[in-house]
Amino acid sequence: MKKLKPTIQELHRARAAGALLTSLVLVACGGGGSGGGSGSPAALTASALAAAPSASSTPSTSSDPSDPSNPSTPSTPSTPSTPSTPSGPSTPDAPAAPGSSEPASASTSSSLSGGFAGEVTGGGKAAAITVSTAAQMQAAIDAYSGTGGLVIRYNGTFDFSSITDACTQWQLPAGAIVEIEDKSDITIEGADNSSANFGLAIKADAANIIIRNMTIGLLPGSIDAIGIEGQGGNFPGHIWIDHNTLFSSLKECPGAGDLEFDGLLDNKAGAHHITYSYNHIHDHHKVGLIGSSDSDSSDRFITFHHNVYQNVGSRLPLQRGGYTHLYNNLYSGVITSGANIRMGGFSLIEGNYFENSKNPVTSRDSSAIGFWELRNNNIKTPADFSTFGITWVASSSSPSRDASDWITTGTFPVAIPYAYTAQDPACVKQKLPTVAGAGKALASLTCN
Repeated sequence: MKKLKPTIQELHRARAAGALLTSLVLVACGGGGSGGGSGSPAALTASALAAAPSASSTPSTSSDPSDPSNPSTPSTPSTPSTPSTPSGPSTPDAPAAPGSSEPASASTSSSLSGGFAGEVTGGGKAAAITVSTAAQMQAAIDAYSGTGGLVIRYNGTFDFSSITDACTQWQLPAGAIVEIEDKSDITIEGADNSSANFGLAIKADAANIIIRNMTIGLLPGSIDAIGIEGQGGNFPGHIWIDHNTLFSSLKECPGAGDLEFDGLLDNKAGAHHITYSYNHIHDHHKVGLIGSSDSDSSDRFITFHHNVYQNVGSRLPLQRGGYTHLYNNLYSGVITSGANIRMGGFSLIEGNYFENSKNPVTSRDSSAIGFWELRNNNIKTPADFSTFGITWVASSSSPSRDASDWITTGTFPVAIPYAYTAQDPACVKQKLPTVAGAGKALASLTCN
């Protein structure tokens, strides 16, 4: 029978080829453009190749020229060179996801991730397979052909109160990790009141993946809660991590420093086009890195929106290279540092609420600094620091740069290819905790 539709792998290979062509055009034209787009030929070419957002989506909120944290003349050029490590696609795009446009969960009204992951359908309308253990989940993934759609509904539970000593838990051998490798069109969703003591990993050529409504905490050994990683020259992408609750402990274990547990949300080795949304992250030392080392700094595109970070140490995220859009997140109780933008990376930091936080935006501990555009956050000028409990401790590393002057250091140089509304930070503070995390019926933030 003649094949009428390309497979998901063919779609992603086609997108990667288009990304390479676009990057060549951008280099030839000298790059440029701000987060809101540009009239330059390079920016127009990038925008044209990015898939258009749904007509039903709300248009992006424009920047406020009167906001002193968004000056018209940044302190660095708007078109600096970007990292050249060839470990992933080099221009943003929105996926042409196959299958149904409606995810399996009845409470989900849209497959738009609100971020660089674009439209992510996961397993679509495939009949859900219910599992209660990590082994059962892995068996369902192993039995799946890799295309056509797989929905796994996890209803297992774990009694976190049974862990009386977090230090003992961390010192155990590495626990179970459920792996999605070289397979696409998968949704993993936790049932309400479920909980897990195992990790999830998305690897190699995996694409069009959704993980949502999972509660994962206090993992045994040094393993990630949710890890995304390229392998063997293949790079996972178009992944949506949504409405999960992730945690460990801030207990200081003798001899461990702050390494008692590994990352909660780590992505590395060319993983690209990822959206993290509406997650509740709490009581953990080092939350999430982008790139495992300074040499792992490819041009990836990642969005963090409507996440609650509560009583955490650092890496919100730790970004090496690439491009991130951080909007409408709540940072409350940051112990060491927040968004750490390094190795020539760029971050558009927009509409967030920062409180009781140390070094909330910084660049430190790498061989090169990164750049940020500050737009319409609750902090407007350094005069607001004392009001919201913002403190700064200079890094001993060199080079380094803190946002202690709260000034944009580089205009975000790529167009945002998805529609979004950056809501008022005061609403984020007041209402986001009621809708972020697992067990919230996948609700979204509504502001008057």
